[in-house]
Amino acid sequence: MRELKYYVACSVDGFIAHQDNSLDGFLSEGEHITGLLESFPETFPAQFRDAVGIHAENKYFDTVLMGRKTYEIGLKVGVTNPYPHLKQYLFSRTMKESPDRNVELISTDAVALVRSLKTQIGKDIWLCGGADLARTLFAEKLIDGMILKVYPFLMGSGIPLFAGEIQQTRLELSDSKIYGNGVVVLHYRVKI
Repeated sequence: MRELKYYVACSVDGFIAHQDNSLDGFLSEGEHITGLLESFPETFPAQFRDAVGIHAENKYFDTVLMGRKTYEIGLKVGVTNPYPHLKQYLFSRTMKESPDRNVELISTDAVALVRSLKTQIGKDIWLCGGADLARTLFAEKLIDGMILKVYPFLMGSGIPLFAGEIQQTRLELSDSKIYGNGVVVLHYRVKI
């Protein structure tokens, strides 16, 4: 069975973006970028991959799930198809249609879709953002693992990893990598 991994960047205090969805504070250059490109090439948007000449095959994921606010970060700069090398699902209750034919809009029953995706043959599924979506899927015990790219700063406030409360849950550290610039990548299995 395919697994759903919440692979996301966060500040040390657990925020994935500022309240206005800006990403100030997250390092966009440095040795961690090289490491992440080698480990997770499919998680970089096509525009970035093209700019740096990365054409690597998908290593871990073949499907990406995005909440509306996460998707709109790219949409604000004209990117409607951020991951053409992945099957893309956009979750929104307010959008009426997808801005791109390659991005499938899901407006109802995210849980049923994810349950179905997990039974299909393929690589793992990447939840790349959406604190509301993450909370919903976590509450249904659909998130199997978390890969946190922890950046060395305190945001103070913003959008947390999960919107609202979640149940206390034990995590098992399965891997970690510390970069010289202070970025830490932590791989956790969710213990249910």
